Amino acid sequence: MPGLSRLGILDDYQGVALAMGPWDRLPQGLAVEVFRDTLTDREALARRLAPFDALVIMRERTPFPRALIERLPNLRLLVTTGLRNRAIDLEACAERGITVCGTPSFGNPTVDLTWGLILSLMRRIPEQERALREGRWQVALGRGLEGKTLGIVGLGNLGSRVARIGAAFGMRLLAWSQNLTEERAAAVGAARVDKETLLAEADVVTLHLILSERTQGIIGAADIARMKRSAVLVNTSRGPLVDQEALIAALREGRIAGAGLDVFDQEPLPPGHPILSAPNTVLTPHLGYVTEENYRAYFAGAVEAVLGYLAGTPVRELRPG
Repeated sequence: MPGLSRLGILDDYQGVALAMGPWDRLPQGLAVEVFRDTLTDREALARRLAPFDALVIMRERTPFPRALIERLPNLRLLVTTGLRNRAIDLEACAERGITVCGTPSFGNPTVDLTWGLILSLMRRIPEQERALREGRWQVALGRGLEGKTLGIVGLGNLGSRVARIGAAFGMRLLAWSQNLTEERAAAVGAARVDKETLLAEADVVTLHLILSERTQGIIGAADIARMKRSAVLVNTSRGPLVDQEALIAALREGRIAGAGLDVFDQEPLPPGHPILSAPNTVLTPHLGYVTEENYRAYFAGAVEAVLGYLAGTPVRELRPG
């Protein structure tokens, strides 16, 4: 395979990419440039990226559809952090001879954040912390988890881990997804129920699904209407799983007790977005995967992917289909 001359690292929001990876292992002739902002204008993005023959992208922060890929004549290697990125048109890359590689991850940090959001909502931690700083003491009543019902939508790797922690808190576990079996649910101590039952009975509804055509909007207005007024909704998977307008309306009208969101229809969220003013919410800026340990695994894997490409032996290559 040919050599590489320019490597771009995209969307380094925290300015940590160069400190988190063994970039000194790359050939000295390979120039590395880091971008900390996200360009949403495709023309401006294409102009910025056109000179690069290799790119490292952070998850799905910058999508790579066919229309962008066809504007990058020099691109030969695209490395995405993680092993799945639905924002890359792999067919278009294959047609243009672009090698696409993934990286390892470390652990399951989204599970940590899921429980951080659940606990923050149920014990009203942000509200109590703000009040304390303002000189007020014990301004509200929180709710405990023991004896409550946890409804898990999606019982894969992450959902199963969330379920086990719920059991440790003494919660009753309900689970649903389109292909979930009773055996799979029973393996983590959950009862498989239909979606309507889960939404009607759960005190906490948490989503752990991959976004696809089949799952987009899987929690719509009618689903939110089935939830208890005392229930909370937590989403650390992907924003479009939930009808965000319906969720905002339910929060403003007090039809559910709260929502903990790490993901949104539009990311980064623009100033003034309606979800920012919705009541009874705990909002985080897509932090599920954002840990020091995970970033070190990502960027070490990215260096390995570049070296593998240069050696003619790509690692963790992602192909269409």
